[in-house]
Amino acid sequence: MLKLIKLEWKKNHIEKYIRNVFILAIILCLFVFALAFLGIANDPESGVLDAAPGNNIISAPIELFTSMAFLIFTSVMLSSFIVSAYKNKTMNLMFSYPIKRKKILLSQILAVWIFNFVALILTRLLIYGCILLGSQFMTSSFLIDFNMGSSLFYVQLILKSVVLVSMSFIALFIGIISKSSKATIITSFLLIFLTQASVGDFTLSNNMLFPVILTVISLVFAFLSIHNAETKDLM
Repeated sequence: MLKLIKLEWKKNHIEKYIRNVFILAIILCLFVFALAFLGIANDPESGVLDAAPGNNIISAPIELFTSMAFLIFTSVMLSSFIVSAYKNKTMNLMFSYPIKRKKILLSQILAVWIFNFVALILTRLLIYGCILLGSQFMTSSFLIDFNMGSSLFYVQLILKSVVLVSMSFIALFIGIISKSSKATIITSFLLIFLTQASVGDFTLSNNMLFPVILTVISLVFAFLSIHNAETKDLM
């Protein structure tokens, strides 16, 4: 399986995704740093942070913007690795190899999942680290609510990253059944609205049970994306 994953990275020129995710991480880091220390999130008249109740902590924008960016980025990669392969008929050649179709699809999914899981963790660590460093010399508009010296911080970081990247499996399934790369990406936007948006004081982003349910649902959609591969006709 590891050889197949490496083959997928090589075939899809993973170096361009490394470059893109590096640029994305830098942009996100600079933006969040500006939010925290340069006052762009403050009310121009009062100079006080203009944020909804409960969002005056720095982890809120970090989690929000990294989640939005990587859910879309992961969906784009899944679309490129898998959905486009169906559309362009290159999957026909891959399925002609003496390897089970399910194993090929699973290796493609894992290639995208592993890459984005690692990239998301590193990006969040970069941003949290920069904010922590900046707080030693500057005053933050947001409350610094994390402790990078705590093991709980890293446990939460890993679990949240697992949930976020796995959500893209839902977009993948929609893309496969609709035979559309656009549908995959549009679904990722809809997932952002569902998981990150709020109505009044109600939001699913802070619900403790929701990530568990969402992860289970995502794994079900991942299973549905590959379980008929051996008998289903190609697109």
